[in-house]
Amino acid sequence: MARKGHRPSKASPQRPRFWGRHAAFAALDNPERRIRKIWCTHEMGAQLVLPEGVPVVYAEVADLARLVPADAPHQGIVIEADPLEDIWLADLIEQGRDDDRPILLLDQVTDPHNVGAILRSAAAFDALGIVTQDRHAPPESGTVARSASGALESVPWVRVVNLSRALVELGDAGYWRVGLTGHTDTTLAQALGPKRVALVLGAEGEGMRQNTEAHCDILAKLPISDRVESLNVSNAAAIALYAVATAQGG
Repeated sequence: MARKGHRPSKASPQRPRFWGRHAAFAALDNPERRIRKIWCTHEMGAQLVLPEGVPVVYAEVADLARLVPADAPHQGIVIEADPLEDIWLADLIEQGRDDDRPILLLDQVTDPHNVGAILRSAAAFDALGIVTQDRHAPPESGTVARSASGALESVPWVRVVNLSRALVELGDAGYWRVGLTGHTDTTLAQALGPKRVALVLGAEGEGMRQNTEAHCDILAKLPISDRVESLNVSNAAAIALYAVATAQGG
């Protein structure tokens, strides 16, 4: 029998490489992450509990630098791994059935630094997970992992084919869908209700697409000063998550 619910999109078949202590150590500690290869200095290798059966190549610092983008701070370790397995939105909703943790939906947020920073904030404020449309979001990568500072391994990331249908599924599950935009007089504090919250954020500059806005229950803004037009989307996500936590008495 076919599974019900909004199916995940297919993960990228490309194996990401992670570098730096936080990203690499978190991946090594994640039982759901399959590690394929490790490059490290002898000094770093002495600090690791190396997984059985995984090839380890000991290398000099300069050699490791050739495995990562220019100027990337590898800190003596680079790992190659499989992408994490797809997560169904229905499974994420089921995980949050008995609590009020918020879900973040990102509409065409494509910058890997921003997505990584949002994952880090999601971990900090105990969000249930994030949801992105796969065609308009970055794949797992070293840049995302480093910006997430380990949160890529701990915060569920659902990739969907159609964000509007995902919003319908969340609405059916009882989530109050709040779209963040500057084009409204309603503040986020005024928009938050007693229900579990799904926060929707659009790309910096363009904001949410019209069809995404149409599938929100309410549109709200962050009460920022007139001296700036808008906030970086990762900063906006952190502030919005804090507002939700405060409203919930967290």
